[in-house]
Amino acid sequence: MPDFIGDAESLRAGKIALRTRILAARRSKTPGSLREAAEAVTAALLVEIHNQSPTVIATYVPIGPEPGGPGLPEALRRVPTAGRTRAHRTATVLLPVLLPDGDLDWAQYDGPGSVRPGPRGLLEPVGRRLGVAAVAEAGLVVVPALAVDRRGVRMGRGGGSYDRALARVSPQAFTVALLHDGELVDRVPAEAHDRHVRATITPSEGLSGAADWTK
Repeated sequence: MPDFIGDAESLRAGKIALRTRILAARRSKTPGSLREAAEAVTAALLVEIHNQSPTVIATYVPIGPEPGGPGLPEALRRVPTAGRTRAHRTATVLLPVLLPDGDLDWAQYDGPGSVRPGPRGLLEPVGRRLGVAAVAEAGLVVVPALAVDRRGVRMGRGGGSYDRALARVSPQAFTVALLHDGELVDRVPAEAHDRHVRATITPSEGLSGAADWTK
């Protein structure tokens, strides 16, 4: 008879071990290495945005040693996208607002002065709340992650906020996780609720997607 409880506990233990290892590695990074990583992943992401020309981008404000650095939303707000008129050359950028139940609402990012401190050390937009379903309007969705495996399975910090948000994303949207080197791994212990992403960006490898993961 299958031991479903034992299997579930083993998966959770594997996640905890991987999460602990990656968080410790991130804490050990120097300010200089974090700046270099932020510049590299942001540059690769801006190229992809320019090529894809999304009208709406959902992203977040990286905190601490998260890849991308705190300037990520402003960089995305300013990047020109291909095929736009002079009157509308850049995408609308949405940022998440953490709700008491752990779900994510969304509001438009309008520049550095449009964010304020939120719960858990996050920076959140001050604009009008657009609702949890607003992420479905995004053609490109940038998500935080601690690790992604070569099936596209994403592992976050364990709160489940982005698993819920990704469930609302359009099937046509391009979902990409920003990682440090060494965080694109062979296998993430996956539970039923874990959501996939279509691509990752790391400082050394740049953009990787499904075609790369099958090699």
